[in-house]
Amino acid sequence: MPNKTDRAGGSKGLFAYFDENPDEADKQVFGRVAHSDRRGFLKGAGLATMGAMLGTAIPFHRNMPAGFVPVAFAQDDVLTGKDGLTLLNDRPVNAETPPHLLDAPITPNDRFFVRNNGTVPENTSADGWEVTIDGMVDNPMTLSIADLKEQFDVVTMALVIECGGNGRAFFDPPASGNQWTYGAVGCAEFTGVRLRDVLEKAGVKDGVVYTAHEGADGHLSGDAEKMPLSRGVPIAKALTDNVLIAFEMNGTELPVLNGAPVRLVVPGWPGSCSQKWLKRVWLRDVVHDGAKMTGTSYRVPNHPVAAGEEVADEDFEIIERMPVKSLITNPATGSDLAEKSVEVRGHAWSGDRTIEKVDISIDFGATWMSAELDPPVNSGAWQNWKKTVRFPLAGYYEIWSRATDSNGVSQPFAIAWNPKGYLNNSMHRVGVRVA
Repeated sequence: MPNKTDRAGGSKGLFAYFDENPDEADKQVFGRVAHSDRRGFLKGAGLATMGAMLGTAIPFHRNMPAGFVPVAFAQDDVLTGKDGLTLLNDRPVNAETPPHLLDAPITPNDRFFVRNNGTVPENTSADGWEVTIDGMVDNPMTLSIADLKEQFDVVTMALVIECGGNGRAFFDPPASGNQWTYGAVGCAEFTGVRLRDVLEKAGVKDGVVYTAHEGADGHLSGDAEKMPLSRGVPIAKALTDNVLIAFEMNGTELPVLNGAPVRLVVPGWPGSCSQKWLKRVWLRDVVHDGAKMTGTSYRVPNHPVAAGEEVADEDFEIIERMPVKSLITNPATGSDLAEKSVEVRGHAWSGDRTIEKVDISIDFGATWMSAELDPPVNSGAWQNWKKTVRFPLAGYYEIWSRATDSNGVSQPFAIAWNPKGYLNNSMHRVGVRVA
């Protein structure tokens, strides 16, 4: 679906989108197509979707004109509970956070990005919710949230979740998919239990290779037999200390759009591994082949390719750790600075590694200055950095940030192109004008 933003950068409501192109909006939002025969234009998943959104049937739906939006949707906001996010599409809901709104060391719930692959479950109440652990285990278990809290150590950790396609909007030639710029990332304090502890209590059998994750979200087609997303991770990753089954975010219940009442958090790996609305984790003796685990989904070529080059499916490999990256959160790009000095702030992270240094340039990379870098508060958290910069003259400047991780790997200037638009970790650049 097209990016529906107004000139001020805010998301347009459902009514505005239908006003612009009612037939296309019908197709994108409800999966229906208008026909001259009004008796057949609203059918199948389209009618089911609209009915589910209203919570009841629509007896006279055959009389509804193309582009009609029920008045009950007037107050609907697909980003309820979110503040300042940019809506990329609303079926499924995907929204990113402008970098300057990520300035806090810990990302607030209302500023945490949203990445959905299907429809939000109708029932997200913690009451009666259960998570099943089965597959290649000695003792299959079905656990309520109360069971998780009572039977395992509850921990709180600051953990980064980042979409594998963060930065896709800058690929040339373009790559299909959500056109994320910089804001499909956040670092929140998640409270939950270690997946390792749960799996060890279930008893991991010899020969386990991969986990498989399942959530309660629905497929966009409305087909209950289909899953929108079911990914997994190698068992070695699942057994690390900072992979959580989380039921709180920043000291309160998880937001519905971020997976309430319970989700996985797999820091440092693509956000798609952090299954939302978690219902099941099962262990397998092969690499999981669930929805968006096969083909080219969340995969990159196993060798460097030229921009625009076609790559055979067999030459793609699954993305594991995310690359080294930094983000400038202050000043915001486009700022007019009244003073010739400013505190430049931001964050840096690198998959399962730590950040060793962050360097700043204001002269298009001719010279670099070292920023003050905080250590991570725990494994899996991003690291905060800052640097007071003085500009020598009035005029236009670009502030560049470049992080280097514990393996000595630094951010590149250019994008390492791939057909699916994943893993863009080129240096962040912010343009400002100094009075």
